[in-house]
Amino acid sequence: MTSQPFEQVLARLDQLNSDDPNREMADGVPQPRELVYAKRLTGWVLRLDANASDALRIAARGQHVRRWTIPRSQYPMNRQGYLRWRETLKTFHAETVGNVMREIGYDEAMVQQVARLITKKDLATDRDTQTLEDALCLLFFEAQFADLKHKTADETLQGVLRKTWHKMSAQGRAEAKRLSLGPEDRAYLSQTLGEPF
Repeated sequence: MTSQPFEQVLARLDQLNSDDPNREMADGVPQPRELVYAKRLTGWVLRLDANASDALRIAARGQHVRRWTIPRSQYPMNRQGYLRWRETLKTFHAETVGNVMREIGYDEAMVQQVARLITKKDLATDRDTQTLEDALCLLFFEAQFADLKHKTADETLQGVLRKTWHKMSAQGRAEAKRLSLGPEDRAYLSQTLGEPF
């Protein structure tokens, strides 16, 4: 059974993401993009691990919290700028979630556990971090791949797809192959990844 502080943290993160001025269609109505993203990511985490820890569920809900406040355009439009932007975001998300948790009464050990998940410090060794990474990758394939395919050069897209696939566990890859994708997208992924998709 989840604790009251846990529910309070999720509600506060949802409130913060509700301020996103960008909209995305969900359930037939436009909704704040990062709120939609956070709920979809949480859904994937729970599909991968029905008994996901509170720390993992908080990390999923806060993974992109208030992301729109640090736009990509603030950094040079090259690989170095992109990497700096991503590192800044990781720190920002971890600090924002940590502050919410502290306000609600979580101890520092739990705050740091969630921060490690958000920043993916232990990806190679921690099961919860891998679950979160798999959920992020699955959400990418489900909701972002088709759009990216139409606006990204083949060579760049193929590199992104291979890196994404490399980060996923066997469980995550199996779930990806069960996604509802069109035959053209499935064929493209099979060719790029060198295995049936």
